[in-house]
Amino acid sequence: MYRPSFSMIRIGQLPRMGLAFAATGLALLLQTAQAAPPQTGVACTNGPTFTLTATDGYIQLPDSNTMYMWGYAPGGGAFQHPGPVLCVNQGDTVTVILNNTLAEAVSIMFPGQQNVLANGSPAQPVFAGTTLTSLTNVAAVGGSVTYSFVASNPGTFIYESGTMPQKQVRMGLFGTLVVRPTMGASFAYNRADSQFNADEEFMVLLSEIDPYQHQAAEAGAPFNFNNYQARYWLINGRGFPDSISDNNSPFLPDQPYGALARIHPYNASTHPNPGAIRYLNVGSEEFPFHPHGQNGLVIGRDGSALQNATGGDLSFEKFAINIGPGQTWDVTFKWYDAENYSTANPVPVVIPQVNNQEFGMFYSGSPYLGQTGPLPPGASTLNTCGEYYVISHNHALYQITSWGVNLTGPITYLRVDPPLPNNCAP
Repeated sequence: MYRPSFSMIRIGQLPRMGLAFAATGLALLLQTAQAAPPQTGVACTNGPTFTLTATDGYIQLPDSNTMYMWGYAPGGGAFQHPGPVLCVNQGDTVTVILNNTLAEAVSIMFPGQQNVLANGSPAQPVFAGTTLTSLTNVAAVGGSVTYSFVASNPGTFIYESGTMPQKQVRMGLFGTLVVRPTMGASFAYNRADSQFNADEEFMVLLSEIDPYQHQAAEAGAPFNFNNYQARYWLINGRGFPDSISDNNSPFLPDQPYGALARIHPYNASTHPNPGAIRYLNVGSEEFPFHPHGQNGLVIGRDGSALQNATGGDLSFEKFAINIGPGQTWDVTFKWYDAENYSTANPVPVVIPQVNNQEFGMFYSGSPYLGQTGPLPPGASTLNTCGEYYVISHNHALYQITSWGVNLTGPITYLRVDPPLPNNCAP
């Protein structure tokens, strides 16, 4: 488990991978995001009955471009990207009503779900003559389809278009389905060892964009998928630094889901359960996601607990979570101060003089969790209560770009707050 390095916390530098952000711009972004009470983690739209509308709109990207997208909007509401996180309970009969406002037929597939009905009959592929046009029943322009199924197995699942998926999924017709087990919402599966802290549940939904495909779709023009090449990569529908802003940040009205993970240190007595991350990949290639300085315990993949035929535990630790296209991984994790550093047990290094230090924008002035300290004249900080920040990012470094703008894309942070009670903002 992880103890932040002296250079990262004491000197306040960001991890040594060249993260030289424009401090003023990032400070303004975070101040805007913090104007409302922080909202982090999985933001459920609760079922078991949902209405989704296939529609179009635009998202903001880290290089200041906007991108034309398609998406599943909740109810008859406004476009959003990605689609809402649908949360149901194991055993629920889930009903999803799909309405279509796009200029072509669309659909929804539910990978991992069995006996899906479409308008009351078993969902079937659609053919034009002998040509397969959709993997499931479609809603024509202005049309509607009602899908239903019993959520038999707990876990994390993707829902996505089954109609020309090479086009429509990449255009944004996808979202997350969470099935809660019968043991309760603080468990990932019906196993006692899958329990997590319900306030520390997060989503990492990884996707990609080829802007030329989206420009063609906006113009109603054809696109040759032999020329497809992703140039943007996103986490929860955002790129860094937007990714660390709260859920429903007002300056990202169509991109509601943040990716900042905010936790407290693990403590067997007072904070005994781990956090949980639901990883999903709707892209066309593997995403090796890399949370710095800590292993995750992989407890499930593709909506199945990792166990043998007799229920024996087959979970395993992983440092980089290498999620293949179409996969989902359920991972728990803990953070604790392995060396128990404090003012009474100080970090065993000589602290440089102030003129030899660099004070980063997340540094509290002290290397110790929950402590603040003096900063040099003119220095400012976004640190509120002596918390730590640990970076997480996709480890295929070409994927943390935005059409060539480096150090954007699927990057976020783990924020470690001091043990409760503390004086941190909510």
